[in-house]
Amino acid sequence: QVQLVESGGGLVQVGGSLRLSCVVRGSIVRRINTMGWYRQAPGKQRDLVATITSSTSTNYADSVKGRFTISRDNAKNTVDLQMASLKPEDTGVYYCNAEIFYYTGSRYGTGDFWGQGTQVTVSS
Repeated sequence: QVQLVESGGGLVQVGGSLRLSCVVRGSIVRRINTMGWYRQAPGKQRDLVATITSSTSTNYADSVKGRFTISRDNAKNTVDLQMASLKPEDTGVYYCNAEIFYYTGSRYGTGDFWGQGTQVTVSS
């Protein structure tokens, strides 16, 4: 009933740029709180890349500060990640995340939802 759909991943050379997008869909969605991007490199845990609150306060992993920019459009229920000066260590599956307040028709609730992931590969 809630879907996060990512797009924009792909193969890019070192120093290149990519833009990831994620849209939240679902008729039960009432409010989207913090949204974010996480990534998982092969054989490693999923780590935070960047988050943005509903009031557009941002937080970045030290490794991406100054290179990545997170933004959101509350009217469209989207969150984007603009990535620049990409490095091989940025390679991984990028996941969109959102904390969502919803109403099913019979109850209210808050949940943490994830997208299916999009692959980003930075080649040297």
